[in-house]
Amino acid sequence: MNFFKTLPVVSAALMLHATPASAQDSRQVKEPQTPVICSVLPAQLESGKAESTDARAPDTRRLQAAIDACQSGQAVRLISRNGKTAFLSGALQLRSGVSIVLDAGVTVYTSTNPKDFDRGNGACGTNDDKGKGCKPFITADRTQGSGIYGDGVIDGQGGERILGKDESWWQIARRAQKENNRQNVPRLLEVTQSDNFTLHRITLRNSPNFHVTLNQVNGFTAWGVRIDTPANARNTDGIDPISSRNITIANTYIRTGDDNVAIKAGNNGPTENITIRNSHFYSGHGMSIGSETNGGVSNVLVDNLSMDGTTSGLRIKSDVSRGGLVQNINYRNVCIRNVKAPIDFDTHYGKDARGSQIPQYRDIKLEHVQVLTPGRIILQGYDASHPMTVRLQDVVIDASSAIQREHLQLLGDAGAAAQSGFNAESANPKQCDQAFAAFPDNVVTLKRPQLDAVAAQQFSYAEVLKYAGMPGNEKADPWDPLSAPIAANPDLLPDYIVDAGVKADDVHSFNRVQDAVSRAIADAEKKADKGKRIYILVKPGTYRELVYVPAVDSPITLYGTDAAKTKISANLDAAVTGSVYQSRFASQFNKTHASITAMYESLKDRPALGTFGTGVLWVKSKSFEAKNLTIENAYNKDVGNARADCPAGVCPDAGVYAQTKMVHHQALAVMLDGADKTHFDGVRMLGFQDTLYMRSGANGETARYFFNHAYVEGDVDFIFGDATAYFYQSEIKALGDRGNAYMAAPSTNINSRYGFVFDHCRFTHDGSANSLAGKFYLARQWFHNERCTPYGVVPVPGYDCQLGQVDVYAAPNGTITKKTLESVGKMVVMNSVIGAHIHPLQPWSDWNKYGTLPYRPAQYSSDDYWANLKASKIDPVKQLGYPGPMTPMRVFLAELNNTDE
Repeated sequence: MNFFKTLPVVSAALMLHATPASAQDSRQVKEPQTPVICSVLPAQLESGKAESTDARAPDTRRLQAAIDACQSGQAVRLISRNGKTAFLSGALQLRSGVSIVLDAGVTVYTSTNPKDFDRGNGACGTNDDKGKGCKPFITADRTQGSGIYGDGVIDGQGGERILGKDESWWQIARRAQKENNRQNVPRLLEVTQSDNFTLHRITLRNSPNFHVTLNQVNGFTAWGVRIDTPANARNTDGIDPISSRNITIANTYIRTGDDNVAIKAGNNGPTENITIRNSHFYSGHGMSIGSETNGGVSNVLVDNLSMDGTTSGLRIKSDVSRGGLVQNINYRNVCIRNVKAPIDFDTHYGKDARGSQIPQYRDIKLEHVQVLTPGRIILQGYDASHPMTVRLQDVVIDASSAIQREHLQLLGDAGAAAQSGFNAESANPKQCDQAFAAFPDNVVTLKRPQLDAVAAQQFSYAEVLKYAGMPGNEKADPWDPLSAPIAANPDLLPDYIVDAGVKADDVHSFNRVQDAVSRAIADAEKKADKGKRIYILVKPGTYRELVYVPAVDSPITLYGTDAAKTKISANLDAAVTGSVYQSRFASQFNKTHASITAMYESLKDRPALGTFGTGVLWVKSKSFEAKNLTIENAYNKDVGNARADCPAGVCPDAGVYAQTKMVHHQALAVMLDGADKTHFDGVRMLGFQDTLYMRSGANGETARYFFNHAYVEGDVDFIFGDATAYFYQSEIKALGDRGNAYMAAPSTNINSRYGFVFDHCRFTHDGSANSLAGKFYLARQWFHNERCTPYGVVPVPGYDCQLGQVDVYAAPNGTITKKTLESVGKMVVMNSVIGAHIHPLQPWSDWNKYGTLPYRPAQYSSDDYWANLKASKIDPVKQLGYPGPMTPMRVFLAELNNTDE
């Protein structure tokens, strides 16, 4: 074991692993999950800074009202709308169990009007000898399970002029320092006597005073938080746990004007069980303990921390005016540079302090700590009777550092090394090679991009259904299905009738739907008017059969009178073999028209049917219509679909080879196969995985499908394909049998004008626990036929995925085709109601997890597509022949005017 080891010049890296230690949060902390949303508030102010006026802040009342109306365990969500992204508010009170979620791109500005924070005596915005005249912006008092979530920003406007004054909040704080009094300014967030408070991903900036203070809190998690305030802003601590326990601060970025983190313990009791892990500090006064320690501080773990430009680094500060016992403090895997006092453990913080509360620092351990630039090293125990006890392992300091030590007891073998001049090499000289990450900029990718009014016009019913032809060369071919007879709901005159309850003549009446379709096609071929529409009425009943509609000249309308009582149902899944398929269904194709028989024969000899052979209703005929019917694939409908996706031990955690060995449950209710101008009205489609599949025409030619008053249910990718589809006044219901659910999986070609559009629809759920967890997605973009990914890193030695002629992977190399890359997937949801089952912050999912072979990130626009290619191993100009990014930018995923339940 060695003490300080000199290091002349070292670049820096941060080790990102951790081993168990007794000094840490006693909870098992994982990344927080966003609560269920109780209400949604759209921004009403334009982007940019929101300024206070003589009136009170305009959003205070409606924010507080929404918080007060929200039930415990739920959250108020703040969103942007139509270019408005800002809120302006005065003091708010969080209720127990209630949280706030800020969407990316949303900023909540705190008021600069002191009246919005005043405690009633008019002191807020002034200096006096007390400094307690302002309420915090957000107070959480005696709460349980509350929090603030999201990728948005809370801006305290500390540098802005206070309304009615010539100074900012920060300026009066600096003046108070000169005048030896105290400023009355608001803190940003104050949590008191509360349990399990959470900050997740939120950015806090420009606080007038402390950003986050915790008083007598048991259970606090700050995960992925950014705190950003200038270095000269006085008293703007980042996070201060005070007399609190079980605290985790992880994956944070903090630059501020005072302590980045300050652990304190005053008269209200001890502070213990603290973890600060995987974080980066910039300007500020460092990773501090103190100066109040009289309540006792113990069990602190600081692991995987970089500090670059703080005034102090690892710091314990106290004195006899408020000293106490600080013990069992473990600093591990720490990289420090450009810091004046990299290690500063001082029991005489206030040089003129008076009192009898002696600071005692015991069991302080430093492991794998590297100080890369010169600075003062201070290890100062109180006196010989109260020495500081320190254990050091693989601690490296710059050779030019000044070392001040007094009343110091070094444990283990470190004492001998200390006397030798600290001239050993590091056990890990590359520890800090990648440590010092740049502070993340404030530009964030919107996870819920919104259409503006102009762009929305392009997604109207008439525009979406207007174009047909090859992608990139589509021509106007207007189609208005709402003007068709079935949309008007008249009394249609049937040419043929299907009724399972009567004796059929097999000429005009039939017991099976397929027989009626077959006869209708044969009869139409004999007529002079081959293009005349054929109407087939299906009477109430359950028809257990397959129905195939081949491409024919005479369009067919298949309709019932009551969808709830008229069902076509069959049980067929992707794993069924051709021989089993024959045994179940061969008899119904014995005497069908040759074109129908050909569809059957294309499947009957397959080793397994695969997804595309499982359709209960398979339509290839253009201008097909269906009304008031239920189409069901009954696979698993009797037992539910909650089976393991992976056999035991085959693909644990869906790792690198995610989905390549998984058990799938594909079973189509409806397959529309190049059947342009197909119209479903009042049709119910039931299934689990892959309920409705919509294919484009030959060679990718546009195929348009319209669904009015439709109902589609399922669990995974249950509306999918590369066609153009418009869902109007329809319900899309997620069944929560399985832990993950995706409503849609579009695979639209990048050159196609449109993919899926949902207008005035409702996205509902079955009320199951999985649904109510709020982790389901509107869609993921089907990465069609992928075998390897060029996006990101896959942890396979020698892994490589390049552009090629086929989609193939044979570890560690693979190729991916241009066609697969260009299957980008497009979907727009507007004027719709989105249920609580949909992930409120990120309703659009990646295709599989990062680091797996089938991974592709969600791409919201053609700009994302271009950026992802540029970041991959595929050059979009040299290899794909693109002249540059698409101009104007094309929308892939977007929303407009939706309401979240």
